[in-house]
Amino acid sequence: MREITEDPRVTGSPVTRGRALVVLRVRNRIRGMVPTPETASPDLETDQTLEADSALEPLYHLILLDDNDHTYPYVVEMLGRIFGYGKEKSFTLATIVDHAGQAILETVSREMALRHQRLIHAYGADPRIERSQGSMSAILEQAP
Repeated sequence: MREITEDPRVTGSPVTRGRALVVLRVRNRIRGMVPTPETASPDLETDQTLEADSALEPLYHLILLDDNDHTYPYVVEMLGRIFGYGKEKSFTLATIVDHAGQAILETVSREMALRHQRLIHAYGADPRIERSQGSMSAILEQAP
């Protein structure tokens, strides 16, 4: 069997090669095989680099916080527009926020979580409640 460290498909800087080799080793343990040119996809190097980079990047929870100034229809509408969630999933999350005080909306890269947090904070007041002065609040926490 050929050593993974000698795999000609793993190219790039030493750091990139190291990350790709880690992905290859894990993938091979799962599959129980050593990759060969016959079993490799044409864009294996790109796939490995992307997997290795994202595997090392920490993930963050985007957590929606409860308040009494927004209705269920507002939350369902907001989650549908920002995240593309269906009505059932959005209603379930709204129920969790209402009863638990918070709900994890997603676990993603920090950049994506920040982008979605900004969209939540910019969504505006709930027109169904007169006292609603602004958007809901969401926080980020690093996932364990």
